[in-house]
Amino acid sequence: MRKELKKVLIANRGEIAIRIIRACCDYDIKSVAVYSDLDVDSPFVRLADEAYGLKGFQTVDTYLNIDKLIAVAKRSGADAIHPGYGFLSERAEFAQAVLDAGLTWIGPDPSVIEALGDKVEARRIALRVGAPLVAGSNGPVSTAKEVMAFTREHGLPIVIKAAHGGGGRGLKVAWTMDEVTECYGSAVREATAAFGRGECFVERFLHRPRHIEAQILADKHGNVVVVGTRDCSVQRRHQKLIEEAPAPLLTTEQQEKIQNAAQSICSAAGYSGAGTVEFLLGVDGSISFLEVNTRLQVEHPFRIAEGLPLSISSPIPPRGHSIEFRINAEDPGRGFLPTRGQITTFQPPSGPGIRLDSGVVQGSTIPAVYDSLMAKLILSGATREQALRRARRALKEFQISGVATVLPFHIETLNSNDFLGTDGFNVHTRWVETDFAATLAPGPRPDPVPDLELIRTHLEIDGKLVSLGLPSMLLSGIGSVAAGSSASAQQKSAKKDNGDILAPLSGTLRALKVPDGASVRNGELLAVMEAMKMETQVTAPRDGVVRLLTKEGEYVQAGGVILTFEQEELMFKN
Repeated sequence: MRKELKKVLIANRGEIAIRIIRACCDYDIKSVAVYSDLDVDSPFVRLADEAYGLKGFQTVDTYLNIDKLIAVAKRSGADAIHPGYGFLSERAEFAQAVLDAGLTWIGPDPSVIEALGDKVEARRIALRVGAPLVAGSNGPVSTAKEVMAFTREHGLPIVIKAAHGGGGRGLKVAWTMDEVTECYGSAVREATAAFGRGECFVERFLHRPRHIEAQILADKHGNVVVVGTRDCSVQRRHQKLIEEAPAPLLTTEQQEKIQNAAQSICSAAGYSGAGTVEFLLGVDGSISFLEVNTRLQVEHPFRIAEGLPLSISSPIPPRGHSIEFRINAEDPGRGFLPTRGQITTFQPPSGPGIRLDSGVVQGSTIPAVYDSLMAKLILSGATREQALRRARRALKEFQISGVATVLPFHIETLNSNDFLGTDGFNVHTRWVETDFAATLAPGPRPDPVPDLELIRTHLEIDGKLVSLGLPSMLLSGIGSVAAGSSASAQQKSAKKDNGDILAPLSGTLRALKVPDGASVRNGELLAVMEAMKMETQVTAPRDGVVRLLTKEGEYVQAGGVILTFEQEELMFKN
C-alpha cells in the first residue's frame, strides 16, 4: 500500500542537503532543513521550503542529536525524514526513533541497518551467502592487546575499522607492530566523534588493493537490483577523492562475482532503499567483501519509501562513463590538511558533460567542525577517454580562492600514467600516500575568518517570549556579552614565539599524549586534533620540556597555542 509523502525533513547539511532539497522539489514534496549555528547562512538553508535552527555548533548538539531532529520534524509537520549520508544515516536507533514518532523513514529498516551497519554482523552475512572475505576478528576488539594478538596470528599489515561507521572515519592501517596501539586508540576516538560509538574490529589488510563498489537498489517487495560498479581507489586517509563508473579494467568474471555477491548479501539482509556494497580487489585478482554502506542516495528512495516496486531488472548494463572529483577544502601541498576559511572566488566550469553538486557559493565560509567537502564535479562521456578529456577542461576552468583546495591534486592525477592506464590501471587505496609522484606547492594560507557562532538571548514581543540568535560578530564590541557567549572568545591568547606549539588548524583537541612538564624529543607525538571529522597529529619540533596550555575537548583556533616549551634546550642522558 502506497504511503504518499508530503513534507520531508532533511537531517543533514551541505551538498547532500541541497541534492535532497532539489529532489523534493522535482518530486513535488516540501523540504525542511535543519541547521547548526555555523550553517545559519548556508545555501541549503536558503533553498529549503522551511528551515529550523538546532541551537549549537558541535555535531553532538546538532546533526547527531536525535531528540532535536524528531522535535523539529513534529514542529514543522514533516511526515518523513531523509538522513542523507554521514551523521545519523547509518544509525539504527535514529531510524527506529523516526518510526516510533509515526514518521516515514527514507531508508532501510532499522534491523537491516543494525545488521549491515555493524560490520562484524555484515561479515557473518557475507560468509553465509558465500561472498569472498579476508581473515578478520570474530567480533569487536576491546583492547589494543587483542589487536596485537590478532596481528601475531595473521601478520601485518592489519586494518582497524569502526564497527558502526563508514566514509573512512575510524579506519586505521598498522604496518608495524609499533603502530598497533596508537592506530587502535585513534580509530576508537574517530569512531566515537563521528558516529557516537567507538567499537572497532580488525582484519588483514590487502596490499595495494583497488576499491570497487556495487551500487544497489532494493524495494520493499524483495527485489534487489545492481545498477553498476565504480572504482573508488583514489583516496587519502581512506576517504575518496575520485570515483568513476563503471569500474575500469575488470574482467567479466570479476564483474559478475562482485555483482552477484552484492545482490546476495542485500537479499539475505532484507535490504530496501539505495545502498553500496564495497569490495577490495587485490593485485593477484582476489576479491574480498569490505562492507555495506546503508547510507542513501537521493531520488529513488522516495518511491521506495512510499512502498512502490522497482520497475527495472538486474543487472543494468552500463552506458557511457563518468568520473567524479570531490572538491575538498584541503591543502594537498601540506599533506591534505583541512582548511577553514571564507571562499572569495567560486567559479565552477560548465559545458557538455559537466555536472556540479555544490554545497557552497562564493562568500561561503568553511567551518572546521564538519568535513571538508565543498562540491562534487562529475564529468560524463560516451567513453572513458572522452570523460577524461572533459575532466581536464573542467578542472582547468574551475577557480576557487580564499581556501586551499584539492584541485591541483586532481589536475596532476590526470597526468599520471597509473591513473590513465597507460601500462594498466595501477592506482590502489594507498596510491596517494605511496606512489603519487607529483610535488604540489602548499596553497596560500587563508585569511582569518570572523566568528560564525550565534549568540542566543530572549526578547519579549507583544507579551510572548521568543528566542533570538545573533551572529557573534555583531556583538564583538559589547565585550562582556560576546566574551561570555562565544566559545572562540574563550581561547587563550598567547604570543606566537618560537617556544609555542601552535594548532595547525582550527578544531577540537581530542587527545593530549604527554603530561604537563614532560620531557619530549623532536618528532614525538604531543597531541591529536580533530577537524572536519579527521584527525591531525601535532608533534614536537625539537627536544624540550613542555607545558600544557589547553585541555582535551577544547576548541582551538588555527594558530592558537596548545603547548609551550619551558626551556630552550634539554639534554637527554643515555
